[in-house]
Amino acid sequence: MTATSQQRPRSKSFGDRVRELRERARQEAGLDYQLLRFIIFFLVGIGVLMVFSSSMATSLTEDGGVWNQALRQCVMVFLGLVAFWFGLKVSPHTLRKCVPWIVGLSIILLIAVLIPGVGTGREEVGSQSWIYLGPFSLQPSELARVAVGMFGATVLADKEHKSMKVTDPFMMYSLIAGVMFLLIVFQGDLGMALSFALVVVFTLIFAGVDWRVPATIGVAAVCGLLFIFLSGGFRSNRFHTYFDALVGNISDTQGTGFQSYQGFLSLADGGFWGVGIGQSRAKWFYLPEAKNDFIYAIVGEELGWWGGALVIFLFAALGYVGLRTAMRAQNQFQSLLAASLTIGVVTQAFVNIGYVIGLLPVTGIQLPMISAGGTAAIITIGSMGVLCNVARHEPMQISAMQNFGRPFFDRLFFIGEPQPVSKPKKKQRGRHARPQEPRSRVREEQFGRPVTGSGRRYPRAERRYR
Repeated sequence: MTATSQQRPRSKSFGDRVRELRERARQEAGLDYQLLRFIIFFLVGIGVLMVFSSSMATSLTEDGGVWNQALRQCVMVFLGLVAFWFGLKVSPHTLRKCVPWIVGLSIILLIAVLIPGVGTGREEVGSQSWIYLGPFSLQPSELARVAVGMFGATVLADKEHKSMKVTDPFMMYSLIAGVMFLLIVFQGDLGMALSFALVVVFTLIFAGVDWRVPATIGVAAVCGLLFIFLSGGFRSNRFHTYFDALVGNISDTQGTGFQSYQGFLSLADGGFWGVGIGQSRAKWFYLPEAKNDFIYAIVGEELGWWGGALVIFLFAALGYVGLRTAMRAQNQFQSLLAASLTIGVVTQAFVNIGYVIGLLPVTGIQLPMISAGGTAAIITIGSMGVLCNVARHEPMQISAMQNFGRPFFDRLFFIGEPQPVSKPKKKQRGRHARPQEPRSRVREEQFGRPVTGSGRRYPRAERRYR
């Protein structure tokens, strides 16, 4: 190559383009807030559509109308969106003050649901998990799953795990969470107990607990699963069905493995493109709980492989953006709050999808924001509003709103401008208790180091000329 020849610029590799895109995303103010709203509303929309389709058969036989259950679900989703708006509007400082009251209410409800005559559901579905209030049903374990994450963010923020004593905040939180966990187990709802335990474990890990605590919880969980497997009953049969499904041979297709087998047939019938919206055959009393626990099988049957993959991608994106919001939060309380709310929804979603496709034993928990349900829809969508509230309070987002005004969504729904966290003022005992900092240092903190300066004041590497 001669000296006069021009060198072509090196083409960017795929990795370079990905890093450049990530850097742009990192510097984009309000991106987390926008992405979270888009993902959540998209999932809620898919849920309403699939409940309309999957509930036609049961609604016709139980309520006398094809759309009665679907319309009831729309009312629940609307109330959930109201809770979403309220979660966006309330300030994190006010929310932190209310968390102990929410936890106290959830414990009272967990105790109340165990009282005969108050809680129901054991005869129908095998778990005493609901309290009926007129035409509405309340599931205290759903509230407890969200409340325990918020409680962990409140009591563990800015704390260090120093000892294994009960007086330590981490141990006190583990004790209270353990009591709530046992109350859920006494209901017979092991699926929700598993989801609750995952929220507690991840909250402790994010807060910086000693590794011995989650290790002890993990060993206890394994022992509990072995006990369930060896004790017999319908829960033990679920493990046997799970092992049969792993090798592709469900022996009892008309008995204990009926639901899992019908779920596999639904997914197989869908193929790549699906049979079309509303065209599912499994929902006509072939697949039990088609609108609740096994609604993902209906998604796979009607929307096909691409529809099922889209739902998985949306929940994975929710997990990524939610944890990214936690890392960019303005303080540790909001960081733990965002992480716990994200983990609670995402882990429950993947546990549900996992047992529908045969990767996990059937646990009987709903697919968040998609399955039919009253309390679950309201509480889950409302908790996502709190997650978006944390995203609104990212320092870059606050600065962008202060300079360019609120986005159209906030102005449309009368959501005020987020306020930065005020630093606590330290009390001074005397007039000269704290020495005055040099004027040059104060100016340096406000405006940065001056461009021109003496050679001794700054390292030589910083005094470069172009």
